[in-house]
Amino acid sequence: MNFFIKDILFVASALLVAASACAPKGGNGSASAPSDSIASADSALALREQAELTPFPDTIFPSAAEVKYTIEIADSTPGNLSSLNDLYVGAPGAFTFRCGARRDADFGGRLDSVPTHFEIDWTFETDEDFTPTKVGTWGGGTGWTGQPLYVEWPDSVKARFKEKNLSFAAQEIMVGSLSGRVYFIDFATGKASRKAINTQNPIKGTLSLDPTLNGNLYVGQGLSAHVPVGALVIDLFRHDITHFFGKDPKAQRGWEAYDSSPVRVGQFLFRPGENGTLYKFLISPGSLKLHSALRYRCNGAAPGMEASMAVCRNYGFTADNHGNILCINLNTLAPVWHYKLPDDTDSTPVVAEEADGGVYIYTGCEVEHAGVTRATFVKLDALTGREVWVNRVEAQRKDIGEKHFDGGFYSTALLGRGDCEDLIFINVVQNTDGQNGSFLALDRRTGKTVYSTPLRHYAWSSPVGFLTPQGRQMVVTGDCAGNLYLIDGRSGNIIDRQSVGYNFESSPVVSGNSLVVGSRGKTIYKISLK
Repeated sequence: MNFFIKDILFVASALLVAASACAPKGGNGSASAPSDSIASADSALALREQAELTPFPDTIFPSAAEVKYTIEIADSTPGNLSSLNDLYVGAPGAFTFRCGARRDADFGGRLDSVPTHFEIDWTFETDEDFTPTKVGTWGGGTGWTGQPLYVEWPDSVKARFKEKNLSFAAQEIMVGSLSGRVYFIDFATGKASRKAINTQNPIKGTLSLDPTLNGNLYVGQGLSAHVPVGALVIDLFRHDITHFFGKDPKAQRGWEAYDSSPVRVGQFLFRPGENGTLYKFLISPGSLKLHSALRYRCNGAAPGMEASMAVCRNYGFTADNHGNILCINLNTLAPVWHYKLPDDTDSTPVVAEEADGGVYIYTGCEVEHAGVTRATFVKLDALTGREVWVNRVEAQRKDIGEKHFDGGFYSTALLGRGDCEDLIFINVVQNTDGQNGSFLALDRRTGKTVYSTPLRHYAWSSPVGFLTPQGRQMVVTGDCAGNLYLIDGRSGNIIDRQSVGYNFESSPVVSGNSLVVGSRGKTIYKISLK
């Protein structure tokens, strides 16, 4: 049944005052595993104790009137989330883009002391596929966002793999490639841990592993080398593609790619599409069933979503190709508020719970269209959409021959931790002096630029953090010329820079004192900080 949800202009400020922050890491309550999770003593590794949560209000703010939308209901199952707990908290690894539902990149990188340099532990070579597409050939390696996943399999899952005579590694890397293949790599050795799965189309975005450990690996194809193109599920207990979601005839935009990394909340998987639709799927092992879909237009256009959706409780935060930032009630799929950035926004929103008791999101836009001369980065109140502060950085689009290189923010922000808790870090493409870019540290309270560290080339990759025992934060980031930088988070000083890969568009995953990152050549690297 299709129906149109009419905009309700209602502001409940009292509810906003009463609404509390996102789930803390730790608490007094205990989250129960969904029914499709692994039933064993160590399945608790997939969850962590969290306080009992109440949903954010069903408020709809006047700004939501700028969004003209329909909500298609495809299944009669009640749409309310079975749990508001963050299923990624306490999971044994990094299961989605930027580690968790809040996209706050809390990988837990740890160092024994202040590092001085990088060391390459191993390299892994992907296949290459030069099948022509409408936008060129793509080869191998990884693209944007291309973050690998990392998992430490609990004993119950290992037992299931062994029962089915499936190969695996105790610590495993999973990554999608521009060659169209999903690779599985032993984190310890860099060798293939199981056979790659060919999806037939280039994968640019980040995979997502179901945090209940039901065996579902969610994959989105990014380009059409072969028909059909769409989104799929790999059942790791069968080591095969068991579900495919292709062209949607009801979509308001004709591009079926899925760069966004989907996120599980309660019993549902939420997957933003570049066809202008946010999908809500019911999850079962090895498969998905469409529950409902949000289709929307702003200023008459249906933009696509390449950014991943960030989540706090029952609110999801999306960004799209026209700069629209939406807060969406995940129980109903109705927009709560709308905020407009000046240009295309592919940088994933980051949710932060802060000392003042508020919940905020951070994100920034690119510089792509005529008349836009600055890249805009904002801090917004997550419950109201109110602009807390804005920082504008000089940037421009650069045209070289038939190619164009957009400026602005492609990377996703990194929240400061340890001695940098007052900061937020982000890479910006400036193109003001050749193809240059900078690593920025902004004050989280005021939005002012604390420092700007020039990089040798612009960067699309998102920075990652490591803490020393004394709480000193080190940041690692890569650029699109293959340089890796080790940066002191407090001062912005570059401790080490090495020319390593061909092009680091992709973002790293972190474990301990190591990171794994893919390049646009065909090489995936494991690199340690020493």
